[in-house]
Amino acid sequence: MLKNINPLLSGELLNVLRTMGHGDDIALVDRNFPATSIANGKPVIRLDGSSVNDAAAAILSVLPLDSFVSHPVKRMEVVGEDSSLMPEVQQEMATLLKTLEGDNDSAKMESLERFAFYEAAKQAFAVVVTGEARGYGCFLLKKGVIFS
Repeated sequence: MLKNINPLLSGELLNVLRTMGHGDDIALVDRNFPATSIANGKPVIRLDGSSVNDAAAAILSVLPLDSFVSHPVKRMEVVGEDSSLMPEVQQEMATLLKTLEGDNDSAKMESLERFAFYEAAKQAFAVVVTGEARGYGCFLLKKGVIFS
């Protein structure tokens, strides 16, 4: 056990987060996401007992978001709906981001159409699969830098 480290952050996940470089994405997804095929040999980390937002809070407790891009967090759009529609799971992520990042650009999410999200996720450094049962609990987090 480590002090002040969220217990959802396993050694495997901490190593992935530490190994990622500035600008790398990590896919944080719900239990229905085709993680293994999308990852195509890249790390797939399972957090089956957690919600996507609990996992995001744990990851964002140690991972800086990229301040050099306008939207360091991307979300999967709901198929057949206006891109501005955010289901409850995504609204909760928006609230979490605002709590952690304030009103700056890091708190803003960009939406990606489902298949565009899949293509972007294929480029991710790793995929973290949660036990999130609600659909569209799929996000990409872009790693930033620590300046101090």
